[in-house]
Amino acid sequence: MNHSSNMPTAKKDNLNRFRAKVFKALSDPIRLEIIEFLREGEKCVCEIIPHIDVIQPLVSRHLRILKDCGLVKDRKDGVRRLYSITDSNIFETVDSLTPATVANLSRLLVEQITIEA
Repeated sequence: MNHSSNMPTAKKDNLNRFRAKVFKALSDPIRLEIIEFLREGEKCVCEIIPHIDVIQPLVSRHLRILKDCGLVKDRKDGVRRLYSITDSNIFETVDSLTPATVANLSRLLVEQITIEA
C-alpha cells in the first residue's frame, strides 16, 4: 500500500527529498559497511577504522554523512566517540536488496543493453 498517495504534494516532495538523501547516504559501499558493522551494536571510531580499513579522516567523513541524514547517532564516552544506528528499521531497507534481486536487476540490465545494441 502506498502511504504517500494521500499526502499533499508539498509533503510528498519533502518526503521524497528526504528519501533521496537517505538513499544517497546508503549509496556508498564504505557507508554500507559501516551500517553493517553497527548492526552488531554501538562502536567506537577506533573499532570502525580497522574494521573497514580506511583512514580516520575518511571514516569521520562517512560517519558525518550518515549522521546528517539521521541514520546514525554518536555520544561521547570520555575521549572516545561511540556511534550507533538510530533506527534498526534501516536494516530492512538494506536487507531488501537481496542477492536474488541484484541478480534479477543485473539480468534485466544486460537484456536491455543487448536489445539497444
